[in-house]
Amino acid sequence: MCTLSPHIRQELILHLEQFVTEPRQARLKEVLHLRTRHIAVVLEDLYQTQNISAVMRSCECYGVQDAYIVENRNEFNVHKDISMGADKWLTLHHYPYAEHNMKQCIDDLHTKGYTVVATLPDEKQKTIFDIAVAQKTAFLFGTELTGLSEEAVACADYNVLIPMYGFTESFNISNSAAIILSHASERLRHSDVAWQLTDDEHADLYLEWLQKSIRNPEPIVRDFLAKHTMGY
Repeated sequence: MCTLSPHIRQELILHLEQFVTEPRQARLKEVLHLRTRHIAVVLEDLYQTQNISAVMRSCECYGVQDAYIVENRNEFNVHKDISMGADKWLTLHHYPYAEHNMKQCIDDLHTKGYTVVATLPDEKQKTIFDIAVAQKTAFLFGTELTGLSEEAVACADYNVLIPMYGFTESFNISNSAAIILSHASERLRHSDVAWQLTDDEHADLYLEWLQKSIRNPEPIVRDFLAKHTMGY
């Protein structure tokens, strides 16, 4: 969809609401009120669809809107039975295979104002309790077997670990993401940081979610825009 003026966007929202029940509208608005872009997740070259899908589900459950997908040897695929449709409600940013695509992803996150944090099982690193939630933060998670690439670690602003007290050296990638997102999101939501979506972000996502709540919305949107966008 082309970029819409705020006026046309609002008119389209009002038009689409006619096709969505009031309880559904209320639920979309309730979830949007709790969404954040203050936290983001980056997945580097994961290959197990169950882990990818579990991380997507954790993002959605904890209200984290953005996931950045960096592909190298492995293509990104979601296991629908595990994600339970969670990826449908997220904004996924894809970085397909290319030289230094991880660095490009991190550079883009820096441009958006994120501090980029690598998750590593190294006792010399900071722990998740040291995360400064006042800063927009993107967490990097690496492959199941080898972890993050050297490039990812080199480009990150700092590293964190999850404290562990047993024999096992690390958590499963999906467990690590769930633990970190749970900790960071709870601290964020109990802080005085302005973590919620901006008005424009809220309106854009609400429009997107309304369309996802309508069976075959494309003709409805196309007809509306044909009638209302001339001159804009």
